[in-house]
Amino acid sequence: QVHLVESGGGLVQAGGSLRLSCAGSGRTFSNYAMGWFRQAPGKEREFVAGISWSGGTTYYLDSLKGRFTISRDNALSTMYLQMHSLKPEDTAVYYCAASEHTIVVTTMLEYDYWGQGTQVTVSS
Repeated sequence: QVHLVESGGGLVQAGGSLRLSCAGSGRTFSNYAMGWFRQAPGKEREFVAGISWSGGTTYYLDSLKGRFTISRDNALSTMYLQMHSLKPEDTAVYYCAASEHTIVVTTMLEYDYWGQGTQVTVSS
């Protein structure tokens, strides 16, 4: 299995940027498609972005296109989520996840391993 640890969350003003990282350990990181999800207070966890094992294919929640960029560095066993033009509604706990699929997948059930989450708070 793979163990995932997120970092990079914090408090930022609206319009600011953050980069989240997800470090993997255990089994070979490139064996997995990866994704980011988020969960705001009182809401269900939702898909944010996904990336194939090679990084060649990415997929985003439509409303986030153009503001968020997912990427990965398999040599470093790390995935990233670069977030720009942050809005208060982006406030949530952000989770990274690994799927034993190699293509991009978008539902929680398709992911096998999860990190503990990192809090992102965007102030207005």
